[in-house]
Amino acid sequence: MAREIEAAVSRLLEDERLTASLDDAPAQLLLGWGVERLREGVDEGRVRGALRALVHATGARERMSATDAAQRLREAGLVLLPSWATQWESGLPTVEWLHGLLEAIRLPAETPQGTLAQDAISSPQAPQDAPQTIPGKPLFEIVAEDPGSGARAGILHTPHGDVPTPVYMPVGTQATVKTVTPDELREAGATLILGNTYHLYLRPGPDVIASLGGLHRFMGWNGPILTDSGGFQVFSLASNRTISEDGVTFRSHIDGSLHTFTPELVVATQEQLGSDILMPLDECTPYPCSWAYAREALERTHRWAERSLRAHRRTDQALFGILQGSVYADLRAESARVLAEMGFPGFAIGGLSVGEPKETMYAMLEVCIPLLPRDRPRHLLGVGSPEDIIEGIARGIDLFDCVLATRIARHGTLLVRSGRLNIRNAQFERDPRPIEEGCGCYTCRHFSRAYLRHLFQSGELLGLRLATLHNLFFLLELTRQARESILAGRFQAFRESFLATFQPVPEEVRQAEVERRRTAAQRRANSR
Repeated sequence: MAREIEAAVSRLLEDERLTASLDDAPAQLLLGWGVERLREGVDEGRVRGALRALVHATGARERMSATDAAQRLREAGLVLLPSWATQWESGLPTVEWLHGLLEAIRLPAETPQGTLAQDAISSPQAPQDAPQTIPGKPLFEIVAEDPGSGARAGILHTPHGDVPTPVYMPVGTQATVKTVTPDELREAGATLILGNTYHLYLRPGPDVIASLGGLHRFMGWNGPILTDSGGFQVFSLASNRTISEDGVTFRSHIDGSLHTFTPELVVATQEQLGSDILMPLDECTPYPCSWAYAREALERTHRWAERSLRAHRRTDQALFGILQGSVYADLRAESARVLAEMGFPGFAIGGLSVGEPKETMYAMLEVCIPLLPRDRPRHLLGVGSPEDIIEGIARGIDLFDCVLATRIARHGTLLVRSGRLNIRNAQFERDPRPIEEGCGCYTCRHFSRAYLRHLFQSGELLGLRLATLHNLFFLLELTRQARESILAGRFQAFRESFLATFQPVPEEVRQAEVERRRTAAQRRANSR
């Protein structure tokens, strides 16, 4: 046993990466503390987990609140003594401060019952010191969980209202969900929408929006808004952008002007917009890509995430971390662990649904979701096909966004329980039925398939609006029903019933469409 302990001590002292972010004095102090714990018989994995949390807390001391620090340290299995909070806020020089901090914590050989680390596993409620954007309320609380899967029903608390989860958010790229008014969104059941930082930065600009009262007032939507970082759009520009450690330099798709997105600028832009949830700049890798490139992009994304946390100032906005790692399980797991240690109040999973097979996407979710803190919301970026929403919910995803519903609607493709329906087909010329019997959307309550086909055949704009309203309602209602099934304890039956009748786009057709878009994007890039 003594030999095993000394071997663990040697591994700890030789691991230069563990404390590489700290100066020598605090690094040596923490390593010495870790050695003492190992020699007391504490498991090596627990010691390393505690040290990672302490290293992060030390490095983030000036920007991390006592509440967030307590959550992070407790999740690592540390017990905080009553003197801990006073020491955290003491303002002493780093080494002296760290000495006192280590005196105010304990790392037992096993996590004791009754500590917050245990409560976070067993309780359906978020812990009292969970992240907040509204004083006195956690950002996210879990109200029910499905025992047979990772599905959970929750409530996301924001300054602009509560969002029951799981939820689909319509995409309002340029401060508008295409063809639909805010009142129509509310009537369809939308509680949260997404805006795009890249597009709003270029036009009309964050200064304009801020001068007019912020994004909510600018677009006439008084509910919660999530803004993405614009990173996906920038990295989609391919030959028209250059990546460096500082950020991404790119040419506007509007006028060719040169711009640079840094993590700090992206956070500042979203703070001007005033969204409720914001995303940091990340490097979204294409599919396929090599493991080496995915690793390089992953590490840069993590460094940018740290810079974004330091730049974030507004306490009424929640900054999520974005996981990357392409389709490599080891990288996905690493990204989940690293970002979880940074203490983000929520997490987005990026770099999926970019051309990889669906089963691969599901496998990546199964790798990273169990490694994320249970009490934080999870957003699957850019995913919104019905079957993916159901499978994502089953694996523990809370938030979804995708332009699919509005994009295919504008081409006359409608979502129904059996799959997709092309309203342009001649068979609907005299069809008096609604798009789908029993659907409660405005379109299905008032118009026939025959009328909708007529609008598309005639090029009437009303056709785009009515098709969009139906598709949005379909996804909003799907997630609402999924939530109800979780609350009622019958999610598995709901999942099986839906997937048994819904016919997704065949994989070979989907892959052909991915390749068509990739080729078209390359042609556009080469023509500039």
